[in-house]
Amino acid sequence: MISSSHTHSVYRLLSTLKKNHNKMNEMSNNSNIIKLETLNTFLIKPSKPTPPNLKIFKLSLLDQLSPNIHGNSTFFFPHSHNNSFSHNSNLLQTSLSQTLSLFYPFAGRLQDGTGSTILCNDDDGVLFIESQTTITLSQLLTTPDLNTLECFLPVPTMENKNMLLLLRFTSFTCGSTALTISLTHKITDFNTFITFLKTWTTLCAAAKPVPLPDLTTASTLFPPRDLPEMSASYKPSSKNFTSRRFIFHACKIEQLKRKIKSETEFQPSRVEVVLALIWKSALSASRSKTQSFKRSVLFQAVNLRPRMEPAVPETAVGNFVWSFVVTVEEESHMVLHEIVKRMRNGMKEFIEKEAKTFKEEGGFKVVMESFKDRVEILTENENEGSMVIYKCSSWCKFPVLEIDFGLGKPVWNCCVNKLVSNTIALMDTKDGNGVEAFVTLDEDDMELFEKDEELLHYGVLNPRIII
Repeated sequence: MISSSHTHSVYRLLSTLKKNHNKMNEMSNNSNIIKLETLNTFLIKPSKPTPPNLKIFKLSLLDQLSPNIHGNSTFFFPHSHNNSFSHNSNLLQTSLSQTLSLFYPFAGRLQDGTGSTILCNDDDGVLFIESQTTITLSQLLTTPDLNTLECFLPVPTMENKNMLLLLRFTSFTCGSTALTISLTHKITDFNTFITFLKTWTTLCAAAKPVPLPDLTTASTLFPPRDLPEMSASYKPSSKNFTSRRFIFHACKIEQLKRKIKSETEFQPSRVEVVLALIWKSALSASRSKTQSFKRSVLFQAVNLRPRMEPAVPETAVGNFVWSFVVTVEEESHMVLHEIVKRMRNGMKEFIEKEAKTFKEEGGFKVVMESFKDRVEILTENENEGSMVIYKCSSWCKFPVLEIDFGLGKPVWNCCVNKLVSNTIALMDTKDGNGVEAFVTLDEDDMELFEKDEELLHYGVLNPRIII
């Protein structure tokens, strides 16, 4: 049953990629949106050869259970008067080559069907595309369109479809630039992505000391097993879906906190209150559409590194993320303070009963039992449609907008989701006090969701980004 389910997931993934590839070509050729011209394509290889004893890189159990799909992150940089686009591109490529010598698995290829090893063949390398647009950055950021932003992704082709890392560096007519990094989830979570960026930017600036990745802890703590390559966290939507961006300013978040604290015995966090509001609004949209209430499940991703005993180093490369489950069983539970209580209790239970035991001798059993529970929830919903499932990742407190390649700090960063519906991604606003939310829903749900009065009281729909 697991193998059959995985086969269907791969088929849906390939169909979705084909649909979105065609969509991006149409967008690129539409003069009313963006014209994107590829200038050059480079294959970047590690600057130093990988030692023979490191040619075969073992993934961890958690890597095996992660989907081999790419996460995409685009950084937008202001106009740099110091150097030309060509100079900056060469600097990025040279420092990337040096970085790949330290993160050598990123330049490799998955070796076998079980997804347990990567062949680190230095000749394979990663794709680096130079391109240019016909618009200015200010035009793009006046009303950012998350669907249009797909144009900035490095589009997979038959030649590079097996690459673990792809990049696109784009020039705007105003001299501003955009850098898109597309990195597989098979070996990276967001923490690993930030570790990679810290090393790359340090090498780009020729600074010292260079942060070194920890490439051994993951497979030591979670040795790979003989498992089929699959993931319970990925299920492409069969419907058309779309994304929206909301900003929750600090003053509005404080209002939400006060409102919820009056009904609870604890001080809620900004992530808890914003996520509760988004989930409640999404459920209201779903209920209005179907005219009936359905049980809902939220998979909330957690960084395991600081929550395991002893803690795992932040520099540990690989997937150290797991999701705990929060449920809304009855319509009466659809109030903000009740949702926040359920989130807080769910997190506490997960940390005490699962996260701390992941490293112990029975860790494999804990992981597989948790994984089995996730599969059962997704399978039940796929067969019966008895619940509404959402997935959330929070990147708040990660220094995303502090990343500096010598191009100046980015004015904005976004992660374009073109594969999965019913997802919520949270990030810090530029001042570090608010929350920026990227919400992806089926189109008919989104029509109701983005008009939700309570949501719009606390959040602002897609405001202009100031350069």
